[in-house]
Amino acid sequence: MKTVRRILESRPLRTWSTTPESSVSDALRLMAEKDIGALLVKDGPRLVGIVTERDVARKMVLEGRPSDSTPVRDIMTERVLFVGLDHTITECMALMNERRMRHLPVIAGEQVIGMISIRDVIAELIAEKAFQIEQLESYIYTIPPYHAA
Repeated sequence: MKTVRRILESRPLRTWSTTPESSVSDALRLMAEKDIGALLVKDGPRLVGIVTERDVARKMVLEGRPSDSTPVRDIMTERVLFVGLDHTITECMALMNERRMRHLPVIAGEQVIGMISIRDVIAELIAEKAFQIEQLESYIYTIPPYHAA
C-alpha cells in the first residue's frame, strides 16, 4: 500500500503558508498565484491553522466581510487534522471523506513538511488500481487453458 511518503517523494517538498495577521486578501492572492486551494497558517515555525477557499467562501463572502481588512485568524480553521509520512493513501482518503476535507498537512516530528490534497490521493488510488488491473490481466493471460480429458 502506498504511503504519504511516496506522494511527497514524487514532487518537490514545498508548502505555502501565511500568518494569522495577514489579510484574507493577501492569502487569496497567494493561493491564486500558486494555483492552490489552501494555505497553512503559521506563527513562526508553529502550525496554528489552515485557511482554504471554502473558509473564504463561507466565512467571508456569505457574511459580507471585507477581505482587505479581515485577518486570516478570523476565518482560519484552528483544529488542524494532519497525517504522518507512514499513513497509507487509503487512510488519508477515509479521513478526508469522513471529515469532508480536501487538504491534509503532513507532519514529521514537530515540523510541517508538506501538504497533500484530495487530488493527490485520488491520483494515487487510480494509479494503484490501474496497476492491479494490469497485474491481473497479465496473470490471466499466462494461465494455460483448461482442457477436459
